[in-house]
Amino acid sequence: MRSAAPLSAITSAVTSVVGQTNSNIIVQFQTLPGMVRASLMRERLMATLSGLFGALAALIATIGLYGVMEYMVARRRNEIGIRMALGADRRDVVTMVMREAAVLLAAGVIVGLVMAVIAARTATTLLFGLKPGDPATLALAAAGLGAVAMLASYLPALRASRLEPTEALREE
Repeated sequence: MRSAAPLSAITSAVTSVVGQTNSNIIVQFQTLPGMVRASLMRERLMATLSGLFGALAALIATIGLYGVMEYMVARRRNEIGIRMALGADRRDVVTMVMREAAVLLAAGVIVGLVMAVIAARTATTLLFGLKPGDPATLALAAAGLGAVAMLASYLPALRASRLEPTEALREE
């Protein structure tokens, strides 16, 4: 039924008319928006789960990159100490570590973008309103991961810049 009247007035009127005709008839009402919402429940759940798993993957990638950069800084502790003893300031050390992180990030983004386009072409039917190689989506994802990667790399870089050269050289 289609009507401009309030839903409660229509449901009570239809129920009373049907009840007068035959009291054994059970009447149930559903609105079109409710039916659409119910039909899209599975897709919304899958989208929500995909978003949560994507966020979890980003968190794991951040922790992994932080661990790799922290390990790289720890392995190069002597080199960083020598550089600082020879006159490198903290900004030079941070720049060196961040540059290496940027190289890793660029390689990862390039490989990831290629793999994302390939994966999206196989899932074209699931992408409503998007092209498999949607530039805005790919750019947003790359920028987001780039920001997360730089943040994860900045902490080890900052820690490396605070290294005392005498302590680093004394270790070996």
